[in-house]
Amino acid sequence: MSENKTDSKSPATIDDSSVERNSALETEHGRTHIDDVVVAKIAGMAAREVSGVHALGGGAARALGALRDMAGSRVDVRQGVSVEVGETQAAADVAIVAEYGVAIHELADAIRRNIINAIERMTGLEVTEVNVTVHDVHLELDDNDESAEDEVKELEPVEAEADHEPRVK
Repeated sequence: MSENKTDSKSPATIDDSSVERNSALETEHGRTHIDDVVVAKIAGMAAREVSGVHALGGGAARALGALRDMAGSRVDVRQGVSVEVGETQAAADVAIVAEYGVAIHELADAIRRNIINAIERMTGLEVTEVNVTVHDVHLELDDNDESAEDEVKELEPVEAEADHEPRVK
């Protein structure tokens, strides 16, 4: 086995776009610090722009958002978003409710791409990862009035067979 090691950061392998982005945050005239809240708002707006996203946040976050809406407060675009921001990099976690019928894996990829592009373009930070958690799927039935809920409640529950094999292991 050879003892020669190559430097993985050799000039030939450095990502030039990363150098350009990060150099904009620190210049000879000073440093630019971008707060977490700024990156979270950008990520939240970018996620909402993707077709197939019904809402952001899990159940508790959406319930709190509904209370805020009833009180007349502004919509919190950071709902369902958490970020970590370093000096030159950022990472985001986004929780969503998907529209029924969309391919969830493709939706997650589109959300990830849109968030990465928005954060990198607007802040100059390198985005290291974007994790997408799908908490629910929104059904059109969820939007219908109470009469639709009553119709669903009238359906008889299906009894499970006691003698069947489990479907999953």
